[in-house]
Amino acid sequence: MTGPDEPAALHATDLGFRYRARGDRALRDCGFTVPRGRITALVGRNGAGKSTLLHLAGGLLRPTHGEIRVLDTTPGTAAARTRVALLTQDRPLYPRFTVADTLRMGGKLNSVWDHPAAERVVREGGIAPTARVGELSPGQRTRVALALALGKRPELLLLDEPLADLDPVVRGEIMATLMTEAAEREVSIVLSSHVLPDLEQTCDWVLLLRAGRVELSEDADALRESHTLVSGHVDQTSALREHTVVHRRTQGRQLTALVRPRGPLRGDWHAERPGLEEILLGHLRSGADSSPGVGSAPGADSTKEAAA
Repeated sequence: MTGPDEPAALHATDLGFRYRARGDRALRDCGFTVPRGRITALVGRNGAGKSTLLHLAGGLLRPTHGEIRVLDTTPGTAAARTRVALLTQDRPLYPRFTVADTLRMGGKLNSVWDHPAAERVVREGGIAPTARVGELSPGQRTRVALALALGKRPELLLLDEPLADLDPVVRGEIMATLMTEAAEREVSIVLSSHVLPDLEQTCDWVLLLRAGRVELSEDADALRESHTLVSGHVDQTSALREHTVVHRRTQGRQLTALVRPRGPLRGDWHAERPGLEEILLGHLRSGADSSPGVGSAPGADSTKEAAA
C-alpha cells in the first residue's frame, strides 16, 4: 500500500459513475491510490469498469459521485490535459493523413511537443513517414497513436487495451517502449489489458476491478509475497478455512488453491510462490460461474473464503 505522503498518479475517493442512457452503474464506491512512477496493470473482466475509469481519469467523463484526481489535479482541466495522455481503444486517427502529417498535427494541438521522440517511436516500428494511416496494420496504427501520446511528454500515460489486436512480437516491442519511457523519463503508466502474461515482467502495481468495485490496489511484489499456491489431498480442505482462499479447484481427489495465508498452513501441502499471472487469474475467477467454458476448469469450485 502507499504511504500517506507518497505522491499519487491517481487517487479516487468514493468514486462512482452511472451511464444515464443505460441506467447501470459502471463504478461504485471506488477508493484507491496509485503511486507515481509505476507501471500499473488495470485488470478486470469485461464490464468491470476499466474503460470507464480511464475515461474518468482522462477527463472524457465526469464522476456521478465522489472524486478522482490525476497528479493532484482535476481531470479535464487545462493543468491536467498538458500532463496526462489517454490512448483509447478506438485509436482516433485520420486515415487519409500520412504518418508525417499526423505527427505534425500532434505538434499543433499540444503546447508541449517532442517531435524527435514521436518520430523515434514510429521509426522503431519500421513505419514510413509517407505511409497513410488508413493503410497501416493494426499494430502500426497502435504505434502511431502511441507516438502521439508520448510526443506530449506526459507525466501520466493512460492506455486502454492497446495490445488487444497485436501479435506477440509487436506486443513485446510496444511493452519495451513503455518500459523505456517509465525508466528514462519517469512516466507513470496505467495499462488496461487482458493479456496477462505481458504484465508479469512489466507492471509493478496492480489495480483490479470487479463489477465496478476495487478489489485490489497493491504493489505487485507484495501481492506475490502475500499469496501461496497450494496443492494436496481434498480431505484437507477444512484446514484452509482459517485462511483467505481466493480460488480453488478440485480434480478427482486433488485440491489446488490460491491462498492468502493468515498464519502457518496446517497439513500436508505442496506450497509454492505464484506468479503475478496466476494471482490475477485467481482473483478474476473468484466468485465466477464454475461450469465449464466460463473461466474455470471442469469440476472447479470457485470460492472466496475468510475465517469464520
